Amino acid sequence: MDETTNPQRPQYAPPMAEPSVEHAAEHTAEPVDNAADSPTPTGIQSAGGTLKDKAIEAICQVFDPEIPVNIYELGLIYSVETTPENDVQVVMTLTSPMCPVAESLPIDVEMNVRAVEGVRDVNVELTWDPPWDPGLMSEAAKLELGFM
Repeated sequence: MDETTNPQRPQYAPPMAEPSVEHAAEHTAEPVDNAADSPTPTGIQSAGGTLKDKAIEAICQVFDPEIPVNIYELGLIYSVETTPENDVQVVMTLTSPMCPVAESLPIDVEMNVRAVEGVRDVNVELTWDPPWDPGLMSEAAKLELGFM
């Protein structure tokens, strides 16, 4: 897959002991959240990150039931964007169109993000372009699944 078809994933460091979110450069239109160290609805401690950071943390709590890695680290999340109105847009894919959880995973993502304090609305878009491949997985996911 070349750079023109490879989706740009939001950068995230996987939670090992405590989650740590690396901030992407495009955080200009997001509201400032000053609630430092308050737990998110998913129980993860946040260091006062942006709404986008908190949405990504919530997405990291969603797992494919057949794979012991969260869907973010699997590379199933192509983008997470927020608006000044605190709406969250998630573009995601699945490992294949025949995935047994094709109907439930996007709903799980929506429910987890919707539970984040401050989120007004959530839209989860499922896409098959570009198709998922193992190269989209994080290094941690590849290690966990024996790809390295």
